[in-house]
Amino acid sequence: MVKAILAAGAALVAIQPVVAATESGAGVPLIERAKLFGNPTRTGGKLSPDGKWISFIAPRDGVLNVWVAPADQPDQAKPLTAEKGRPIRQSFWAPDSRSILFVNDKGGDENFLLYGVDVATGVQKTLTPFEKTRVQVLGTSETIRDRILIGVNNRDPRWHDVYELDLNSGQLTKVLQNDGYAGFVADDALKLRLAAKARDDGGSDYFTVDGTTIGTTPVAQVGLEDSLTTSPLGFTTDGKTLYWTDSRGRDTAALVAQDVASGKTTIVGQSAKADVDGGLFNPRTGQLEAYSVDYLTNDYVPVGDAVKADLAFLKAQNKGEFSIGSRTNADDKWLVTFDQVSAPVATYVYDRKARTLKQLYVTRPELVGAPLVAMKPVEIAARDGLTLPSYLTVPKGATGPVPMVLFVHGGPWARDGYGYNSYHQWLANRGYAVLSVNYRGSTGFGKKFVSAGDLQWGRKMHDDLIDAVDWAVKRGVTTRDKVAIMGGSYGGYATLAGLTFTPDAFACGVDIVGPSNLFTLLKTIPPYWEAGKQQFYKRMGDPTTEAGRALLKERSPLTYAERIKKPLLIGQGANDPRVNVAESDQIVAAMAAKNIPVTYVLFPDEGHGFARPVNNIAFNAVAENFLAPCLGGRAEPVGGALAASTAQVKHGAQFVKGLAATGATAAGQ
Repeated sequence: MVKAILAAGAALVAIQPVVAATESGAGVPLIERAKLFGNPTRTGGKLSPDGKWISFIAPRDGVLNVWVAPADQPDQAKPLTAEKGRPIRQSFWAPDSRSILFVNDKGGDENFLLYGVDVATGVQKTLTPFEKTRVQVLGTSETIRDRILIGVNNRDPRWHDVYELDLNSGQLTKVLQNDGYAGFVADDALKLRLAAKARDDGGSDYFTVDGTTIGTTPVAQVGLEDSLTTSPLGFTTDGKTLYWTDSRGRDTAALVAQDVASGKTTIVGQSAKADVDGGLFNPRTGQLEAYSVDYLTNDYVPVGDAVKADLAFLKAQNKGEFSIGSRTNADDKWLVTFDQVSAPVATYVYDRKARTLKQLYVTRPELVGAPLVAMKPVEIAARDGLTLPSYLTVPKGATGPVPMVLFVHGGPWARDGYGYNSYHQWLANRGYAVLSVNYRGSTGFGKKFVSAGDLQWGRKMHDDLIDAVDWAVKRGVTTRDKVAIMGGSYGGYATLAGLTFTPDAFACGVDIVGPSNLFTLLKTIPPYWEAGKQQFYKRMGDPTTEAGRALLKERSPLTYAERIKKPLLIGQGANDPRVNVAESDQIVAAMAAKNIPVTYVLFPDEGHGFARPVNNIAFNAVAENFLAPCLGGRAEPVGGALAASTAQVKHGAQFVKGLAATGATAAGQ
């Protein structure tokens, strides 16, 4: 249900001099790109609710598919699906343990449909057989195991109508037509209990639902400042308690239990530094047993004694931070994943009665013994005193300043966290320090931290990134002339902002699916984001007003494309529904018109990011050979990486070593 991770000895690094490496990876073996970004051997393990089966996602003929094995014979796994192109990236068990459900889209269009595969027969059904439709799973039950509630937007792309899905027959029965509600919360009886409706101020009102009747007076109101830190989590099995993450009347979100009958609320989990964003809930009763807090590192805090001894046992293993992925209905077995950061992630079966751990798989066994490095949590002070929780990775064999990549997370209403990170390991192995910053607007650190980013795209949010670079320079991590900026989505925007608003601050930039024009970005967001539009307008700029349009133009890197004077690499998915391909096309065209060098790689079968490993490997092959002459690091040659992908170099192949020779330019230049 919820992320569940425990900190296992990761030390907080105070603001003090940090040691880096003098030479770019001298004497350290080069880790092949394919080992970092290729298919995992196994991932996404799940225990069936009845405890009889274990499923996971693993390659079949080079494409990630769902596999299943008897729980007592995990080595007897067999593939259950046969996807040939688009990898399956998430799956879950039907409550009755008879089938596995998964979602997938086409070419990155994010129109995710729901599929089910019968474990006994291997027969696969498309459970939402619609075009241009995105499914939502709205409710599952502990007591009703052959049905679930889903939302589909095939009638009106803006709103998801609610259906009950019979998992065995595939029959869909309409429960409620949705004419303007952002979402719903159901109880264990699969009855809708709450409906959320967007407010004009960017917040949400919550209404009771009785059958198909939605109340007219809100029972809970959430304003803009609490909108990203307050939401219902779900009901206990008996329907008597509703859990919330709730920041109303405080800064950081607490975990709150609300007695449904009286409306009384009780705080059951809180932290002064970080939002409580979830926890461990008993699979039978739905009662909270522990909550998770993630400031610089993750931690579990037990509530009562139900899992207290289990958490203590798992922490005592000293195998790194851990997350509890799934629990059987009997709650006798858990799947637990341990992350040591400088070793590949491993998943174990935990037997609660015997207090034993048995390794199920290592996600990337080819990285066992590889020269992986530690990640250090750090706190960085912004110029106005705001503390920015951040993460620093330096190359192996540290003795002095090295080039640095400022790696910026997307969202922006998301966050960086502590743990194994393929990009940090890859770039550090190439000889670079890597710094990831939770700039203002990032989530997880209270509503004031989020709201500090309102209307600050390209301004105070960008100032935070510049302040982080200053921090790294002052502490001897890097030198000011050897810093690149790189990121995806908002991180791509930050890259473009870095090269336009502060054209001398970075040596070069790598933009992955980043918006260049905030006005056209808001104009082309998917229709199913209708409920969130007002929040976008309040936090970014309102395109329906003259002042808002002026602000969006002022904060758009496209407006200042002629200022770019440092090397730029852009990667884009042609089918991206969030950041339309025009966002990359238009800034490349603007730069080309001014004869400003830029390299542009397009993937016709991808969307918001690169899901197919061959495409991700191809882009990263270009990226590391782009960064090497800019920063002075090392790179694995491009070789045949692009030939194995769908990459089209639309512009600027001549600016990256080995790229023109790949022949991937035919569709572009």
